[in-house]
Order: sequence, then C-alpha cells, then structure tokens
Amino acid sequence: MSLVVIGLNQRLAQLDLLERMNIAADALPKALHDVCSREHVAEAVVLSTCNRTEVYVEAEKFHGAYDDVRSFLSETSGMLPEEFSHHLYTYYDADAVRHLFTVASGADSVVLGETEVLGQVRGAWETALAERSVGSTLKPLFRQAIEVGKRARTETGISRHITSVSQAAVAMAAERLQSLAGRSVLLLGAGEMGRGMAIALHAAGVDRILVANRTFERAAELADLLDGEAVPLDQLPTALGQVDVLLTSTGASSLIVEQGTIGDLMAKRPDHPLLIVDIAVPRDIDPGAGSIPNVTLLDMDDLKAFADAGLAERRRELASVHSIIDQEVIRYLDLSTTREVEPVVAALFERSRLVRDAEFERFNSRLSALDDDQREAVEALVHGLLGKMLHDPVQRLKRAAGTARGDRLAEALTELFDL
Repeated sequence: MSLVVIGLNQRLAQLDLLERMNIAADALPKALHDVCSREHVAEAVVLSTCNRTEVYVEAEKFHGAYDDVRSFLSETSGMLPEEFSHHLYTYYDADAVRHLFTVASGADSVVLGETEVLGQVRGAWETALAERSVGSTLKPLFRQAIEVGKRARTETGISRHITSVSQAAVAMAAERLQSLAGRSVLLLGAGEMGRGMAIALHAAGVDRILVANRTFERAAELADLLDGEAVPLDQLPTALGQVDVLLTSTGASSLIVEQGTIGDLMAKRPDHPLLIVDIAVPRDIDPGAGSIPNVTLLDMDDLKAFADAGLAERRRELASVHSIIDQEVIRYLDLSTTREVEPVVAALFERSRLVRDAEFERFNSRLSALDDDQREAVEALVHGLLGKMLHDPVQRLKRAAGTARGDRLAEALTELFDL
C-alpha cells in the first residue's frame, strides 16, 4: 500500500484551469465516494480551495491509483487527461506526508503563512470522516497535519501581519485606491472568505458596507455584525451603482455578474470608477468586465503578485517552519511503522493468552490443591516465561517495521503462529 497525493495548485496552473478543477463543498461527499469506488483506491481525502485541488489516497498500486485519480479529475472537470496532466504534481509516501504538512503550515500558499488553509484542511478531513472515506492511514495523517499547522504558526512568525487571502484582498484594494477610508464597498459572498474580508474592511475605516449573498439570512447576519446593510441578490445591479468597490468570494459554480451588467452600470456612472476584486474560484465576475472603461478588475492572479511583493519578512521564517515539518515527518513515519506491525503484535500476544488460558484450564484439577498464593505464583511464572519468549521477536519486528525485512518477519510470525 502507498500514500499518494495528486493535484495542481496556483504555482503550476493558470486560474482558468483551477476553476475547471475546483470541487464545491457540497459536491465533496459525492466526489469522495467516486474516488473510493476506483479499483486501486482504498482511502481518500479531497482538498479543493481557491488555490489548489488535491486528492490524497491510500493506494494498492501507485500507477493504478495515479490513473484512477487522473480519470476522476478528467470526469470532474470535463477535460481530457492530456489537457491537464502536465500541470499535475504527484508525491508518494514520505514526500506526500511532507507536502500535506507544508500545505497545512501555510508554507505553500499564495499568501505565505495564511491561516485559512488550515481550516480548509480540517474541513476536508472532517468531510472525509463523515463520508467514511478515511481509515487507518489518512485519519491519523490529517489529524497530525492539523497539529503541524498549529505548531508552525505558534512557534514561528510565518503568520505575522497579513495572514489570509481575504486580508490580502482588502489590502490590495486599499493599495489601488491609496486608502479605503470613506469608501463604500459591496461584499458579495458571506462565507468564510467573505467574513474575513468584512472584518478587514471594518478595520480599514470603510464608510459603508453592503453585503449580498445567495442566502439573504447569512448576508443579514454578517451585515449586522459590522453595522452594514444586507442586499437581496436580485437587487445586486442597483447596489453596484452605489459603491466604489466590489469584493467577491462566493462558492458559485458559474458567473454571477456578466460583462453586460457591468457595462450597463458604468454607462450610468461614467465618471465614477469601480474597483472589483474577485477572489472566487471559479470566478464570480465575467473577466471581460475588466475591459470596460473606468473598471479595474483584479483576480487571484493579481492577488498572488501582490502577496509576492510582501514576502521578505515571512520568508525568513520558512527555515524554522521547514525544520518543524522535518521533525513532524519523522514522527509520523515512526508512528506509522509502529502502527503497521501493531495488528501482528496484538494477535501474537492474544494467541499466547489463549494458549496459556487453555493450559491452565487443562491442568486445573492438578492445581486445585494449591492455595491462592501458590496458584498466583504459578500464573506469574507462566506469564513471565511467555513474555520473555516473545519479547525479542517482537522488538526485532518493531525495529524492522516499514522495511522489506519487517514485512518478511511479520509474514513469518503470522504463518508460524497461525495468527
């Protein structure tokens, strides 16, 4: 069995490809069942965010699992494998562990050290738990990945200053306009990203915040939190006419605002520029809107460039983060090899207990003349002998765990003791 991760992210793929590969949160349960139904996949976790789509699997055969996951991505995106295969990265076993720990630590994010990805890793794991697509390999791996992400942020300065994509989006908007103080902003999307942007907007001194969302109740809840105004989604064009900035981050699977809508709006306000920051993947705003006079449209590609410009201080923390990751990879591999032989060791001791109990039962009549202290001494003697006899073989097995020799020893014990 092998641990394999196959995916693509913002470093290797353009935004339009990431959009095609993105799997919405409500589609994850079906996606997990789909992946696990494949011939060579035993366990699976799917992590799909605005910056990456990755499939983690416990695989019976590496090449078979790669083909299974590539076929899954092809069917999900509606693309032929040859259209995207050259953008895929693949890690297995220790390198797959290291990759996940790096992702959870925020060291592989568009905004270095951002905190949102840790919640996304946790969410992917919890969905997989709920769908029972994880077992003895992926369950402890993702549990430890969350611990590693917390440790990296606690023990290093990688998450100082701008710590999320949503904060970076607001900071980018503020830089474009010199300041957001006194501006009016429409926030489209009231999910985790939208909430993060709303909090950052409030701190930036925005004069007026409008919130629109597919579910009006969620928009109202967020607006109340920030003394803003909730807007029904069908009144979006009217609301757009009242603001300087549109920030959008919904989980919609298709465009929410077409180029024509923006064109009609700007025809009515030719002297009132509009800044749009769209960090949704797939995008919420028609990319063609950026060609309309007095409209500035920024997306995740622009956000990446903005984030790269402010990396120097947090990059100095990368050595410390990678040191933590190295330690945690070793710890995981040690625990993993121990887990591999635990069933054999447990079965061996259970077998010895059954034999011991059967022998005591067989000699019960001969031992009946012994008093309690004498009987206890005999039982302790037998227990001690069995323990000493098994100690060295078990220790050799544990030391060899995870190697070809360990596999041979485990097979030999299983065969010799009929475990």
